[in-house]
Amino acid sequence: MLRLALRSSARLRPGPLRPLACQPLSSAAVPAPNPQPDIAYNKIFINNEWQDAVSKKTFPTINPSTGEVICQVAEGDKADVDKAVKAARDAFKFGSPWRRMDASHRGKLLNRLADLIERDRTYLAALETLDNGKPYAISYLVDLDMVVKQIR
Repeated sequence: MLRLALRSSARLRPGPLRPLACQPLSSAAVPAPNPQPDIAYNKIFINNEWQDAVSKKTFPTINPSTGEVICQVAEGDKADVDKAVKAARDAFKFGSPWRRMDASHRGKLLNRLADLIERDRTYLAALETLDNGKPYAISYLVDLDMVVKQIR
């Protein structure tokens, strides 16, 4: 079967590729964006907690379409990375709650995360667009869809 697939692969060439921005997007599927979403979190998430950077430093995140500061965000550095790596290693140590948890329960938690992302899709797409300037429809229909598919 592999030989057949290899011999016939030359006949299976795809048609011309179009950039994502040129793909048709149904505007009916995209709710109106919130141009000023509330910024609820601007800290570093380590060990299931929002934390300031160890150094207490922050940096401005800029709206690329206006040049205005959106908010100040915790600026992680080596100490924060070390803290996050230690927390991740501890989570996988023998006997830890995550390790003791049944795999099906871990799967349910990941599916719950995907459900929450889908529930808050409009808010997350607005934040993504505000932060990086990409079209809202791409954030809403493409980026968040890929995140959910990856988690599931």
